[in-house]
Amino acid sequence: MKAQEKIDLYKLHKDEYAASREPRLVETGKATYLAISGQGAPGGEAFTASIGALYGMAFTVKMTRKFAGLQDYAVCKLEGLWLGAGQGADLAAIPKDQWRWKLLIRTPDFVTAEETRKAAALLLKRGKGEEVKRVRLESLAEGRCVQMLHVGPYEKEGESIDAMRAFAEKAGLRLLGPHHEFYLSDPRRVSPERLKTILRQPVARR
Repeated sequence: MKAQEKIDLYKLHKDEYAASREPRLVETGKATYLAISGQGAPGGEAFTASIGALYGMAFTVKMTRKFAGLQDYAVCKLEGLWLGAGQGADLAAIPKDQWRWKLLIRTPDFVTAEETRKAAALLLKRGKGEEVKRVRLESLAEGRCVQMLHVGPYEKEGESIDAMRAFAEKAGLRLLGPHHEFYLSDPRRVSPERLKTILRQPVARR
């Protein structure tokens, strides 16, 4: 019996991840995510622990399915929703320890809540942190969005967001929240000037 081909969600939904250094409109569909919410500065203890819990869950679910002979798939990159940064709000004006976020890893629709519960129990048995119990399956449907590729430090994303806002306004649209980021680069291995991040902002008619 021929083995099932590994699913790559980026290939399946490549139009949703297309991004250039100029803003453009994209149409996005409903997506399923492993998600964990929290508050605190990026790189802080809560943020770092949440990333670890999210990746631990993602790979445990994937490998459990693979060893059971079920449909295999590639684990997607980290994403983040920055709450309170919508409607053109300036997140930079809020102290970083008050930033609210939801970290995400897109996952196939066939992954179930029962699989995540079993994965959390296994991770806890292995001595992982209690944060794994906060990882949940969630759906996200953003619809029409403005999207662009930001190259450079995270601290300069405001310049790209301003360009996205201007593009939306010219098209008779307004930005909605929350602000969505896709982390294409690992900041531990790439210099700030070379970091690549897809920025996405849902929009609606003005």
